[in-house]
Amino acid sequence: MISDPLNFLLITTDQHRADHLGCYGAKVLSTPNIDQLAEQGTRYENAYVASPVCMPNRASIATGRMPSLHGVRHNGLNLRMGSLTFADLLRETGWRTSLTGKAHFQCVTRSPGAMLEKHGTNDVLEATAASGGRYDQENGPFWLERTEQGLDRPYYGFEEVDLATGHGDFVAGDYARWVAEQGGDLERFAGPHNALPCSPSQAPQSWRTAVPEELYSTRYIEAKTIERLREYASTGSRFCHWMSFCDPHHPFTPPGKYWCMYRPEDVELPPSFYMPTDAFSSALRRQRQNGLANLNGTSAIAVSEQELRSAIALTYGMIALIDDAVGRVLDELDSLGLRSNTIVIFTSDHGDLMGDLGLIFKGPYHFRGLIRTPLIWFDPRCPEASVSSDPVSAIDIPATILETAGVAPFNGFQGVRFRDSSGRACANRECILIEDEIQSNLPGRQMRGRARTLVFDGWRLTIYDGIADG
Repeated sequence: MISDPLNFLLITTDQHRADHLGCYGAKVLSTPNIDQLAEQGTRYENAYVASPVCMPNRASIATGRMPSLHGVRHNGLNLRMGSLTFADLLRETGWRTSLTGKAHFQCVTRSPGAMLEKHGTNDVLEATAASGGRYDQENGPFWLERTEQGLDRPYYGFEEVDLATGHGDFVAGDYARWVAEQGGDLERFAGPHNALPCSPSQAPQSWRTAVPEELYSTRYIEAKTIERLREYASTGSRFCHWMSFCDPHHPFTPPGKYWCMYRPEDVELPPSFYMPTDAFSSALRRQRQNGLANLNGTSAIAVSEQELRSAIALTYGMIALIDDAVGRVLDELDSLGLRSNTIVIFTSDHGDLMGDLGLIFKGPYHFRGLIRTPLIWFDPRCPEASVSSDPVSAIDIPATILETAGVAPFNGFQGVRFRDSSGRACANRECILIEDEIQSNLPGRQMRGRARTLVFDGWRLTIYDGIADG
């Protein structure tokens, strides 16, 4: 018999499509630890984002609200200080709360605290950041330049945060200070100018990082999570810990043996790579052919088959490293005697086009690889393996955590539970709404990329603002 209350370990990856896991059908990639979690819990086949972009969807996971309500409609808009999160509610009712790794509730670049944006053609300015509070807390350059840079705690409900900002081997925050404490020097390790010699990769934004495997951000997130678990076990504290990896987001820089763990010629390409192109993907192909594509950005670009194979192989390497880290954390739960009363949730903030219609990265093109995420829920009270086809939104994850904890949500909470308080699955959605507002124009069109998608009963309907011709 499991005694209450339960603990929560939320594990998230970054820009990780669902079919890049063995338990979701990947045949070449090996993810035994995450697969084992699925074999002991529930794997959700139809889990979708609230928005297919980092900051909006992370804010939705934290608040249980859609981007149009919490205000982070696209990257570059800070989550309002004072926004209520599921961590706030758990902390106020007795749980210790902590986060290790990527938060991305605030801007990580040199941007003003109160972001202003124009809406449509009305030229109406809206201040997304509320007055009061610091909105430079995750600014990556500040962490590198200011020895006093840190977070005001609790940070969006988390009492303790071990911060890692960035992707690939370009990661700052507490992580960079930890590397220095271990005797490492990111200035000598990170970036393409420090890269180790190797056969050139065909993937854009890829280099063989000189950051040693033991000092890579994934290892930091693993080590700090284990530290937190040991602290909670020693004090007998009930806890909610968010373990948030920076990978497998580009740039593609898996360290050490993970760089060459998978060969490009062996990886699988999504069937959609060979599908006929549509208007958007055709426009992006023309951009690439004309030398106009930004190969160093984050927006979708067209790629060749060889470029895609290289990108997938390196992504698999990053995921394999994450899987090893997850395995060590789960082993630590066992050794500390915490597995029997800890809910473990594995998901991602969004996917990646990674070959859909010949594209990679992300954009307002709601192919399934981008909007569908892995979601595995392990409940020690219900350890039997199951697969659910119930539709689940990112905003339902905090709703289900609170339901399991027996904590009432706050006014304005939009998520619905997909498991009841006893841990049994329950279906409460018929469809999923996805919101997407992008600052840049749609390919081939002089208009902003604003989209809404409805996913229902195996169908997907996407409508673009101002486009009536498909």
